Amino acid sequence: MPVLKFRVYWEEDESVYRDIAVKPAQNFLQFHQAILTAYEFDTKHKATFFRSNDNWQRGREIILEPDDQPRKAEPLLMADTPIGAMVKDPNQKFIYLYDFAKNWTFLVELIGVQKEENSKLNYPVCVRKEGLAPSQYGTKGLIGDKLVEMEEKYDLNREGMSDDGFGEEGEETEQEDDGMEESSGEEENMF
Repeated sequence: MPVLKFRVYWEEDESVYRDIAVKPAQNFLQFHQAILTAYEFDTKHKATFFRSNDNWQRGREIILEPDDQPRKAEPLLMADTPIGAMVKDPNQKFIYLYDFAKNWTFLVELIGVQKEENSKLNYPVCVRKEGLAPSQYGTKGLIGDKLVEMEEKYDLNREGMSDDGFGEEGEETEQEDDGMEESSGEEENMF
């Protein structure tokens, strides 16, 4: 059975993405759950997919659960809609919205089709992670490999930094103390 590989970009920063492999017969509800797992989000909020074109315009909506919102076209339900049925283009795109209050937006693009599935994987599965995922509720505690990733990205262990992450700027050294006397206010305003 073939496998579809989608790249799920966080709209705010396209260097942050997750590649998710899914079987065409699997539904959008399973895909929705795989995206949340890949980005370490909870499942407490509503979500929706939109079929999209190359300009990221919203098309047919695929909703999590029935609602009474007026729409031009009747929406499809995630649990009833196989992913393969909505893929009409080799570069098929979707827009995925999660938590309508916070409006988390992800751009989803088909980036590949494999002819055979890997029998060792349980689909849908996240096969690649790039960038530090956004924190769903503010600041996340940095643990394990996430701290290493942050250190590499921002070079937190560069020279001049103490173990606690603070530099020595503003601290007086013994050399500066020896030759310095208190200055008057006039000298301070020279710059």
